[in-house]
Amino acid sequence: MIIIAPLLYVFDAILDLIRYFLLAYVILSWLEAFDIVNRYNKVVYGIHNFLFRILEPILGRIRNFLPDLGGIDLSPIVLIFVIMFFQVFIRQFIPH
Repeated sequence: MIIIAPLLYVFDAILDLIRYFLLAYVILSWLEAFDIVNRYNKVVYGIHNFLFRILEPILGRIRNFLPDLGGIDLSPIVLIFVIMFFQVFIRQFIPH
């Protein structure tokens, strides 16, 4: 249990980081879709490219299992629920 607890903390922190990246990715995609930010700006492009490279492999696999709903992408919502499920499960085994 001594070795497992720090690993659980690290895994929980990684899941938190992925969730924050996902939130930033969704907000940035909305801002780009409504032309609030310029997607050709180097800073916006760099942030979008970074988040895309991290999250798209995960979201793409989730999209393969979801039905096609036209323009609605539910994969970020599914990923958030999966992350929350694992965090609840992990936090039961972390000593307080």
